[in-house]
Amino acid sequence: QLQASGGGLVQAGGSLRLSCAASGRAFSGYAVGWFRQAPAKEREFVARISWSGTMTYYADSVKGRFTISRGNAQNTVYLQMNSLKPEDTAIYYCAVRYDSRWSDDPARYDLWGQGTQVTVSS
Repeated sequence: QLQASGGGLVQAGGSLRLSCAASGRAFSGYAVGWFRQAPAKEREFVARISWSGTMTYYADSVKGRFTISRGNAQNTVYLQMNSLKPEDTAIYYCAVRYDSRWSDDPARYDLWGQGTQVTVSS
């Protein structure tokens, strides 16, 4: 029900735009988060956006470089990634938390997309 796309190989300093498309009412009324998982590391929070799109929050490691946004139809969430660094290399996932309370803990998210690989070369 969630489909992440837009990953790829990019040089350091480059940009990518990830998309997370929801089928049906998977997003309806709830915040959406982006997470990432690098090899041999735990999944970590990257960014989240409220249902209305008016509130966003970022991990310190991506603040000022990444921007999360919602599409006009509310069934797509984007992650614009600029000034990419090799340490941004990971599989990126989008997820929905079916709860009105904010959380950065991936264990508290209920529905996940399949992930999209982002590789940043130095």
